Amino acid sequence: MSNEISKPVELNNQKLKWVERVAYLMDNQFRLPGTSFRFGVDPIVNFIPFLGDISAFLVSAVLVLTMARHGASGKVLILMVLNILLDAVIGAIPVIGWIFDFGYKANSRNINLLKRHYVEGKYQGSGKGIIFTIIVVILVFFIVLIYLMWKVLAWAADMM
Repeated sequence: MSNEISKPVELNNQKLKWVERVAYLMDNQFRLPGTSFRFGVDPIVNFIPFLGDISAFLVSAVLVLTMARHGASGKVLILMVLNILLDAVIGAIPVIGWIFDFGYKANSRNINLLKRHYVEGKYQGSGKGIIFTIIVVILVFFIVLIYLMWKVLAWAADMM
């Protein structure tokens, strides 16, 4: 994990300072004594089944909506939503998700995306290419999955 993700990012826009503070609270507020490993409230609340996952997802979604209202491009918003969806989906898996939540830090990643969007001018545009790529990957995945299921069923039918 790079240090860029684990340390707070300075946003010049005063209207977005609270977003940075909430992201820091969710992902990096606490330090494991004797180490440089940081974690936040997100992985802790995710130990509460269902309620923890939903509450952390809602906080992340509010942060992304706030960034959208303050002019983040479509492309950066799509990347942010993918971060929180990945965090929510994998984070919902017992044990594996808990470990994942301590390391992934979707909110900090989103703050860094926002910083690069505003400061460096990266991630400009609508993000339609990203959506198209995701749709193609999902379609290919389902086609391969259906093909494999058909082969397994044909093999099982031959065995009977």
